[in-house]
Amino acid sequence: MPLIAFTSPKGGVGKTTLVAQVAAVLARRGHAVLAIDVDPQNALRLHLGRPMREETGFMADLPRRQPWRQALRQTESGVELLAHGIADHRRALELGAALLAQPELLLGPLREMLADPQQVVLVDTAPGASAALSALGPLADLLVVVLLADAASGSLVPQVAAGRQLGRGTLAARMADRSVVVLNQVDMASPLSGAVMDMAVAALGDRLIGAVCRDERVAEALGDKRLLVDEPPGFGGAAEDIPLVADAIAAAARLPPPGRRHSGRAALLDWGFR
Repeated sequence: MPLIAFTSPKGGVGKTTLVAQVAAVLARRGHAVLAIDVDPQNALRLHLGRPMREETGFMADLPRRQPWRQALRQTESGVELLAHGIADHRRALELGAALLAQPELLLGPLREMLADPQQVVLVDTAPGASAALSALGPLADLLVVVLLADAASGSLVPQVAAGRQLGRGTLAARMADRSVVVLNQVDMASPLSGAVMDMAVAALGDRLIGAVCRDERVAEALGDKRLLVDEPPGFGGAAEDIPLVADAIAAAARLPPPGRRHSGRAALLDWGFR
């Protein structure tokens, strides 16, 4: 533990890229990091350097109750990966229906993963509402909402600030209380991007924990199957911003230094609640 889920109210915001980069930063700092892809797009494996031809995964086999460790893969970054697996549109819908009917399909394996007090679990969820997010939300220690510094994401800032992107009711309110926001692809040379940044600062306050600048080298790194965490000091741009975001996420999740038990929640594990 802890469990950190990355979410977004819309697609195309660079959420999966951020999950992979933050996971790699934490792993390089000595944390035992497990990254789980519950998004049917199945893209996290590519960001972490696994081959495209690899089709098996954790979520795609979930209804068959396959042991999750069978799907575990090592990556060069030091991050352990549970890819989603290949799922066409129909299969993805069937998986969502199965999770709504039996959330324990996902919660059971997650509890096993979180039983290790040294394990940090990062989850890449699908954009918008999803059955997987509804199932794992109550277990999440932190929800990281990723937005772009553009007009479409800017229009969603008031909704995110009010916590309404997670739904209504007591459970949604509790999840919103544990959410923070990262603003991605900020271009301070753009008046629109700067205006969205200012609005996010005003609306979100200290819940806005970080920003990543627009940097074409992020896409270039993905094409070369490398991570920005591997770049030399002084590389600048997103390579400088992402470790700062990782620091802020670690602080918000109260992530202990490597080798130490997670304070506070560890007692829940000892009592059998996690």
